Amino acid sequence: MPAITADTLTLPRYQAIEAHDVTLLASDDGGALIRIIAGDIDGYHGPGVTHTPITLAHTTIAPGARLNIPWDRDFNALVYVLSGRGTVGPVAHPIQQGQLAVLGPGDRITVAAAPSQDAHRPSLEVLILGGRPIREPVFHYGPFVMNTKTEVIQALEYFGAGKFGSIPPNALMPYHPRRSANST
Repeated sequence: MPAITADTLTLPRYQAIEAHDVTLLASDDGGALIRIIAGDIDGYHGPGVTHTPITLAHTTIAPGARLNIPWDRDFNALVYVLSGRGTVGPVAHPIQQGQLAVLGPGDRITVAAAPSQDAHRPSLEVLILGGRPIREPVFHYGPFVMNTKTEVIQALEYFGAGKFGSIPPNALMPYHPRRSANST
């Protein structure tokens, strides 16, 4: 069985990515706004720096509008619905708030908003996420995800022994965005 590797125990990182940092794109018809947070879509890059290649975008699609974007064929693809309802994929599978669509292989992602949305959900809001599959076995227990049960047990022992570090005092204080030179 594989041992816990240095890559498995990579230290976590945090990035504050503000609204003005993300790359904004509009669909050809202007019916969808894409905010690229990490990775790239159609040659446009997001500001997020990741340990492995991924793409993450937050998209707002107006009622009746359709988004059809190119996608890296080597990546898997997930569409999570934050609010609203519509369809996803080439067969227009219905989706709604709280649902996750796992898409099959392909070089495009298609998401369409229903022509009418609920009054308190004026648009279809989705997160589009994908990355290169790791093609390794996966074993999980609670928040611990490793390759084998033995590795999860070892990770639990590390955690119990305090080897994963600790949260410093006041670390959970509210986040306050930095102010630009033009703000008051």
